[in-house]
Amino acid sequence: MSEREKSKGKIEDAEELKEVLSVVSKEIPNLLKSIIGSVFSEEAGRDMGKAAAAFYKELKEAGMPEETAVRMTENYISVFTSLSDVMKRAVSGEKKLRGDEIGAEIERKVKEKLAEKRSEEEEEE
Repeated sequence: MSEREKSKGKIEDAEELKEVLSVVSKEIPNLLKSIIGSVFSEEAGRDMGKAAAAFYKELKEAGMPEETAVRMTENYISVFTSLSDVMKRAVSGEKKLRGDEIGAEIERKVKEKLAEKRSEEEEEE
Protein backbone atom coordinates (compact mmCIF):
# COMPACT_ATOMS: atom_id res chain seq x y z
CA MET A 1 0.00 0.00 0.00
CA SER A 2 1.41 3.36 -1.00
CA GLU A 3 1.82 6.34 1.31
CA ARG A 4 -0.94 8.13 -0.57
CA GLU A 5 -3.39 5.25 0.00
CA LYS A 6 -2.45 5.08 3.69
CA SER A 7 -2.99 8.81 4.03
CA LYS A 8 -6.35 8.61 2.26
CA GLY A 9 -7.42 5.75 4.57
CA LYS A 10 -6.48 7.77 7.64
CA ILE A 11 -8.48 10.76 6.40
CA GLU A 12 -11.51 8.54 5.75
CA ASP A 13 -11.18 7.01 9.23
CA ALA A 14 -10.95 10.47 10.77
CA GLU A 15 -14.05 11.63 8.87
CA GLU A 16 -15.97 8.53 9.96
CA LEU A 17 -14.94 9.06 13.58
CA LYS A 18 -15.99 12.70 13.33
CA GLU A 19 -19.44 11.66 12.09
CA VAL A 20 -19.84 9.07 14.86
CA LEU A 21 -18.81 11.55 17.57
CA SER A 22 -21.18 14.14 16.14
CA VAL A 23 -24.12 11.74 16.39
CA VAL A 24 -23.11 10.62 19.89
CA SER A 25 -22.74 14.20 21.12
CA LYS A 26 -26.29 14.96 19.96
CA GLU A 27 -28.01 11.73 20.99
CA ILE A 28 -26.59 11.16 24.49
CA PRO A 29 -27.78 14.52 25.93
CA ASN A 30 -31.24 13.97 24.41
CA LEU A 31 -31.40 10.50 25.93
CA LEU A 32 -30.39 11.80 29.36
CA LYS A 33 -32.89 14.67 29.12
CA SER A 34 -35.70 12.24 28.37
CA ILE A 35 -34.65 10.04 31.31
CA ILE A 36 -34.64 13.08 33.60
CA GLY A 37 -38.06 14.09 32.26
CA SER A 38 -39.44 10.68 33.13
CA VAL A 39 -37.88 10.77 36.61
CA PHE A 40 -39.41 14.18 37.41
CA SER A 41 -42.78 13.69 35.77
CA GLU A 42 -45.93 13.97 37.85
CA GLU A 43 -46.49 10.23 37.45
CA ALA A 44 -42.93 9.41 38.54
CA GLY A 45 -43.41 11.61 41.60
CA ARG A 46 -46.59 9.76 42.52
CA ASP A 47 -44.88 6.41 42.01
CA MET A 48 -41.91 7.45 44.12
CA GLY A 49 -44.26 8.63 46.88
CA LYS A 50 -46.14 5.32 46.78
CA ALA A 51 -42.86 3.40 46.88
CA ALA A 52 -41.64 5.42 49.87
CA ALA A 53 -44.95 4.95 51.68
CA ALA A 54 -44.88 1.20 51.03
CA PHE A 55 -41.28 1.02 52.23
CA TYR A 56 -42.17 2.91 55.41
CA LYS A 57 -45.26 0.76 55.99
CA GLU A 58 -43.23 -2.45 55.65
CA LEU A 59 -40.66 -1.18 58.13
CA LYS A 60 -43.36 -0.28 60.66
CA GLU A 61 -45.18 -3.59 60.18
CA ALA A 62 -41.90 -5.39 60.77
CA GLY A 63 -41.67 -3.66 64.16
CA MET A 64 -39.12 -1.00 63.29
CA PRO A 65 -39.11 1.95 65.73
CA GLU A 66 -40.69 5.13 64.34
CA GLU A 67 -37.52 7.20 64.29
CA THR A 68 -35.56 4.46 62.52
CA ALA A 69 -38.33 3.86 59.98
CA VAL A 70 -38.49 7.57 59.12
CA ARG A 71 -34.70 7.82 58.81
CA MET A 72 -34.52 4.74 56.59
CA THR A 73 -37.35 6.05 54.41
CA GLU A 74 -35.54 9.38 54.03
CA ASN A 75 -32.40 7.51 52.99
CA TYR A 76 -34.46 5.44 50.55
CA ILE A 77 -35.75 8.63 48.91
CA SER A 78 -32.27 10.17 48.82
CA VAL A 79 -31.16 7.43 46.44
CA PHE A 80 -33.63 8.74 43.85
CA THR A 81 -32.59 12.34 44.29
CA SER A 82 -28.88 11.48 44.16
CA LEU A 83 -29.38 9.62 40.89
CA SER A 84 -31.26 12.54 39.40
CA ASP A 85 -28.48 14.94 40.43
CA VAL A 86 -25.90 12.81 38.65
CA MET A 87 -28.02 12.71 35.48
CA LYS A 88 -28.61 16.45 35.57
CA ARG A 89 -24.91 17.16 35.90
CA ALA A 90 -24.20 14.86 32.99
CA VAL A 91 -26.68 16.69 30.77
CA SER A 92 -25.85 20.24 31.75
CA GLY A 93 -22.15 19.99 32.36
CA GLU A 94 -22.64 22.19 35.43
CA LYS A 95 -20.71 21.44 38.59
CA LYS A 96 -23.45 22.50 40.98
CA LEU A 97 -27.15 22.24 40.18
CA ARG A 98 -30.40 22.94 41.91
CA GLY A 99 -30.70 19.23 42.61
CA ASP A 100 -30.19 19.96 46.29
CA GLU A 101 -33.27 22.15 46.24
CA ILE A 102 -35.24 19.46 44.43
CA GLY A 103 -34.04 16.86 46.92
CA ALA A 104 -34.99 19.09 49.84
CA GLU A 105 -38.46 19.62 48.39
CA ILE A 106 -38.96 15.90 47.88
CA GLU A 107 -37.73 15.24 51.41
CA ARG A 108 -40.14 17.86 52.76
CA LYS A 109 -43.06 16.29 50.88
CA VAL A 110 -42.16 12.80 52.10
CA LYS A 111 -41.98 14.00 55.70
CA GLU A 112 -45.31 15.75 55.23
CA LYS A 113 -46.93 12.58 53.88
CA LEU A 114 -45.41 10.47 56.64
CA ALA A 115 -46.76 12.89 59.25
CA GLU A 116 -50.21 12.68 57.64
CA LYS A 117 -50.01 8.90 57.67
CA ARG A 118 -48.98 8.86 61.34
CA SER A 119 -51.83 11.13 62.27
CA GLU A 120 -54.30 8.93 60.34
CA GLU A 121 -52.97 5.86 62.13
CA GLU A 122 -53.25 7.59 65.51
CA GLU A 123 -56.85 8.56 64.75
CA GLU A 124 -57.68 4.95 63.84
CA GLU A 125 -56.30 3.71 67.18
